[in-house]
Amino acid sequence: MNPPIAAPRCRLAVWLIPVLWTLVLGLWGLSRQHSVWRDEAATWQVAQRSTAQIWNLFGQVDAVHGLYYLLMHGLFTCFGPSTTTLRLPSVLATAVAAGCVAAIGRRLAGGWAGLGGGLALGLLPAVQFQLQEGRPYALVAAGAGISTLLLVTALTGRRHRPVLWVAYGGTVLVCGLLNWLSLLLLPAHLVTLVWSRSGRGLWKQWATASVAGTACVLPLVLFTRNQSQQVSWIPPLSWHMMIGPAVLLAIGGLGALTGRRREDGPSVASVGFPLLAVPQIALIGISLIRPMFLERYVLFSFLGLALLIGTALGAAVRAAAPRLPRAHVCVLPAVLTVATVALLPESLEKRSPASRVDDVLAIASDVRRLKRPGDGVLFVPAARRDTKAVSPDAFAGLRDLALTEGPEASGTLKGVEANPARIRAAMLAQTEILLVTDAPDVATPVRSARDKAKLAVLDDHFTAVADEQVRGRRVTVYRKLGHDGA
Repeated sequence: MNPPIAAPRCRLAVWLIPVLWTLVLGLWGLSRQHSVWRDEAATWQVAQRSTAQIWNLFGQVDAVHGLYYLLMHGLFTCFGPSTTTLRLPSVLATAVAAGCVAAIGRRLAGGWAGLGGGLALGLLPAVQFQLQEGRPYALVAAGAGISTLLLVTALTGRRHRPVLWVAYGGTVLVCGLLNWLSLLLLPAHLVTLVWSRSGRGLWKQWATASVAGTACVLPLVLFTRNQSQQVSWIPPLSWHMMIGPAVLLAIGGLGALTGRRREDGPSVASVGFPLLAVPQIALIGISLIRPMFLERYVLFSFLGLALLIGTALGAAVRAAAPRLPRAHVCVLPAVLTVATVALLPESLEKRSPASRVDDVLAIASDVRRLKRPGDGVLFVPAARRDTKAVSPDAFAGLRDLALTEGPEASGTLKGVEANPARIRAAMLAQTEILLVTDAPDVATPVRSARDKAKLAVLDDHFTAVADEQVRGRRVTVYRKLGHDGA
């Protein structure tokens, strides 16, 4: 007869330990050396606008992130703009997701599986990236964790089902308003229902809650189709882009094989593998029609991977128990320690400014040092005006030579610029111009007529007298030919 396996029996400990562990990972190096990259800069500048200006923005761009921007606007109003205010919601949301993974794992496969899955989530490289990101994807992952936990609660025959399904539909709605691609969670849950051979009554309740939540999100989905140019930069699907999903599915499949089979109700495999696989495969299918494949869009699928990893860890503890009746409790801490050490270089890299394409704050200090009152400033491309939006004091006293209507007034992120002829005339009236652009290693080819005109005038009538590059951004001071700067 096999000896009993000691397992963490306290429900509180099973989910609280992963929550605290994830909070520690999230708070570690949260400011990333006080750096903010271009995606986060969009959140930063929109969050500081008035509610009316934010609504005006949604008519032009970024309506897909509408609820998130309004949430961040409230937080910036209450606590002020800072990297902590910007990123702490993602840290807290990921901690919630880890707690949900732990609770699901415990309910379906025991305490060790729940504890292992909850602890594993925060170590996954993709999750570590979004853990400290001022964007909505971690919040969507938290919603996915909550809705999956609610589904598992229904499948395992818990009480209070009417309230449960109202909460489920509400969570689907909130996730959809944060980013409507989170609706890819629903086909994953559909597969879980089929796999678990759920009864007709449960099917009806799930369908009602899902349809209600989706119907409320549908107007946003239809409206944002007119803003599809926002994702026009995403490259078409290629074979090498499939390597990552293939590896994840292979790891998840191995984890699913180690899980316990259940005759009554769902198993970890029936919940975790669809949660991992279906959103990834669905996004790949969508990307065959319109390029949309970005890992962060289906970040919530990594909750399924964490569940399956937890199952494998739980199986390892069970396998070790007969041979190591006392030491088997050390299996999970040992694996966690090894994984943490092995991923330490990755963890350190994710918490450095070099982990992102650029830093909109770092170059602002160079602008502040190099500028002179009355100088002109240009941005190539116009989207690099985000540095000015996030650090307006650094640009005080400079004339924005191309701008005719600011980002706030125009309901855009980069403002409205004049035609090339007017830009040329404004530039030729200046003695000195600062150009804020991308560093050469991350710069993309100049395409717009306005940007080509800016660079042509600088090449023909100005000479560079100072140049600074830092963290993916560049500021160059140009002086008009024939002026010595006296």
